This record gives sequence, C-alpha cells and structure tokens, in this order.
Amino acid sequence: MQLIETIRTCNCRLENIKWHNARFNKSRKNLFGVSEIIDLKKTIKIPGDLPRSVHKCRVVYDKKINKIEFVPYQLKQIKSIALVTDNNFGYNYKYTDRSHLRFLLNKSRADEIIIVKNNLLTDASYANVCFFDGGKWWTPAKPLLAGTMRSKLIFQGKINTADIRPSDIRFFKKIKLINAMMVFENTPGLDIKIIK
Repeated sequence: MQLIETIRTCNCRLENIKWHNARFNKSRKNLFGVSEIIDLKKTIKIPGDLPRSVHKCRVVYDKKINKIEFVPYQLKQIKSIALVTDNNFGYNYKYTDRSHLRFLLNKSRADEIIIVKNNLLTDASYANVCFFDGGKWWTPAKPLLAGTMRSKLIFQGKINTADIRPSDIRFFKKIKLINAMMVFENTPGLDIKIIK
C-alpha cells in the first residue's frame, strides 16, 4: 500500500509545502505507526536543470519515501461532468492505486465526474470541488479526500463548507475543481450547466 503526495513546483520552488508536510506525516503516522517527522522541504532536491515552468513533484511513500520525480503539468480541459453514485467507496488517504476512480470515470463517458455518496456530493476523480452561488464559494463538507489546497483555502476563508446534495446544484452558477496543482484564483470557474 503506497501513497502519493503531489506538490506544485513552479520557478523551481515547492509550493504550499506546509500543507503537504502535514498530510504526509499524518498519513505515515495513522497508517504505518511512524512517529518520525520527515520535512519534505529539506528532503526534496529540485534538479538544477528543471525548467521554470509548472511541474508535479510526485513523492511516492509508505513508511519511508520510495520515489521522488518531477513531471511537466498540463491543466485538464473539462467540457462535461457526470454525477456518479458510489455509496461504498472510501478514499481517506491519497493512495497511488486510483483504479476505482478510473473505473468510475471511464464508465461515465464524461470528461470528469463528481462522486455522490449517501446523497451528498464529494469529490471529482482528481480534485476537490467548489461551487459558486454568486457571492461565495462552497465545498462539500464531507469530501472523499481532504486535499491540501482545499484545507488551505478553508483556512484562508476563501471557501466555505456545507453539505451539498445533487438537488442543490441548481442554486449555483459555477463549479471550480481544485487541487494542489491549480492556483485557485487562476483556475477558471466552469458553467454549472456542464454537470449532467
């Protein structure tokens, strides 16, 4: 059982590292009983020849770090989102095994999905979700995975939490997908009508 931490790297700098450190060490402690703290900022060495464009720093780990790699990042283009119900799926930790998420996405025949669990919206296949009501941004209070960007934005007061049901979607104007790789202010809000 391996986990992954995906860190946005831009201009050869690791971003939001405090939030990644917290989840990384909490996951190691909860799943493997490891109390030794590893500081990712000190451990990750950014290659000197890495281009200054946006890259994913992928840290694969269990009790210890098994692999660190840097891969170019490209924003996924989304034109359709489907609601998919799965009341039994759990994803409390960021596992490398994403086969069930891929299965749900492929089955939907949409560009992206939002998983509905116990009649509540949770997450997309690769991101947390936020909804704009014309005044504020709201994110599901019970996500499958509490993402680092989601945690940071809640802490900063930029997004709010609420239980959101499929029937509530009509009250919103836009949807935005958020994860560690996407800067909230620069990520486009998509028309709510793309959710089918």
